Amino acid sequence: MARIAGVNIPTHKRVIVALTYIYGVGRVVAADVCQKVGISSDSRVSQLTDEEVLRIREVVDWEYKVEGERRREIAMNIKRLMDLGCYRGLRHRRGLPVRGQRTHTNARTRKGPARAIAGKKKVTK
Repeated sequence: MARIAGVNIPTHKRVIVALTYIYGVGRVVAADVCQKVGISSDSRVSQLTDEEVLRIREVVDWEYKVEGERRREIAMNIKRLMDLGCYRGLRHRRGLPVRGQRTHTNARTRKGPARAIAGKKKVTK
């Protein structure tokens, strides 16, 4: 099993798909890494030599922010918005959707499970 950027990537998948298991690496970045290293996009991780895995590891470490560094950068960006007190920061602070989604219905992922409101009765027709 190859270990790149602190993540064990699956051995029986194609290289492009396996690289997406690393946080901060999507399909486009994975294809870019394969092209820079000179690996066919159809090859499997189990077919890679130790030298090719080492080159992939070097490219990912030197040219891209991945895993902890990427998570830390995103957390700092959110914290900056919250400290500024801008609209997006306030939405993050309150745990509400940030990008303009409706909240009258839906938004349960951000708002959490529905809570009953005391004193409110259902209207029957």
